[in-house]
Amino acid sequence: MRYPILISIILFTLFSGCKKDKFATTPSLKFKSVNTTTLQTGQQIQFVLSFTDAEGDLTNKVFVQEIVPNCTLSSFQDTYQVPPFPTSKNQKGDITVTFGYNSSSVGLANISPKCQRNDTAVFRFALTDAAMHTSDTVSSPPIILVY
Repeated sequence: MRYPILISIILFTLFSGCKKDKFATTPSLKFKSVNTTTLQTGQQIQFVLSFTDAEGDLTNKVFVQEIVPNCTLSSFQDTYQVPPFPTSKNQKGDITVTFGYNSSSVGLANISPKCQRNDTAVFRFALTDAAMHTSDTVSSPPIILVY
């Protein structure tokens, strides 16, 4: 062979470039965006989270925790029901979690301040699949709920 180094570089490039996206058995969750960081009464807040899952066996619930250090009455943790979506192997997509602040929309959880002053809250999210693998917990930026 006349060009062993050149052939090695070409083969390395071909094999490293042909990798498909690798999804882990444990779901992956990333915080993508939030529509506002200051929430007034009557408004809604929407958090967009992106996820991946190798088996496509995510449950239709997202664990949500609101942490309000200066007003523990406002803090909560619960699961948020996600509308059903088609599942498949090596699944990826976005989940939108919506809350209302004294909003007139039916079915939205109310996250109004409970201590007669503005709340500064951080929201944390996690996903679990059918095999009970839980994603890393992701956090929102600080959100101000105006009293």
